[in-house]
Amino acid sequence: MDGENLSPAIEWRDGTPVALRFDDPYYSLAGGAAETRHVFLAGNGIPARLRSGFHIAELGFGTGLNALVTAQSWKGDGRLRFTSFEAFPMTRDDMAKALAAFPELGGGALLDQWPGSRIVLPGMDVELVIGDARETLPVWEGHADAWFLDGFSPARNPELWTPDLMAEVARHTASGGTFATYAAAGHVRRALASAGFTVERVPGFGRKRHMTRGCLSRCDPA
Repeated sequence: MDGENLSPAIEWRDGTPVALRFDDPYYSLAGGAAETRHVFLAGNGIPARLRSGFHIAELGFGTGLNALVTAQSWKGDGRLRFTSFEAFPMTRDDMAKALAAFPELGGGALLDQWPGSRIVLPGMDVELVIGDARETLPVWEGHADAWFLDGFSPARNPELWTPDLMAEVARHTASGGTFATYAAAGHVRRALASAGFTVERVPGFGRKRHMTRGCLSRCDPA
């Protein structure tokens, strides 16, 4: 990342958006919503842990799919908080095309407010922080109960997986807070462990054999 707030160049492959900058799809070809539920929700013990005021933070907003799936999972009273750090926000047209594949998620509310730094979804308030997360996360004043680490592949987008950034993730995690990510690379797991997380490698989604989840103190996120 170079810190510029540019809309990403996208190529569509079999109906799935691929970021040309990283040559990586925005979500699994095996099913984006199912991937979100397996990796980010189940990996963080969601929806069982949800309560009014529960705060989720995310590296990589992308198509907004994770936010929409999370909002749909919340059946209680009150509202969730969702903060996402994104350097290259999608254009509205590309987002609309991507979300058209998931009509059951009701993406219209997101699209009606896009682009915007604050977006109101059913049961959930979304804050979008635009810019390089290496610069924006250190000055963020929030603490998340759960993190969705959803940058592009560590091999292609190493900036979002550095030990320094993982340390910032830990510093902005509430006591007993959790993380989950599709990534299972050894250097990512080591960076998270060094940051203070208890790290666990578990079965991944689709063709990915493994993913990673963990907790800031010894607890079971499932």
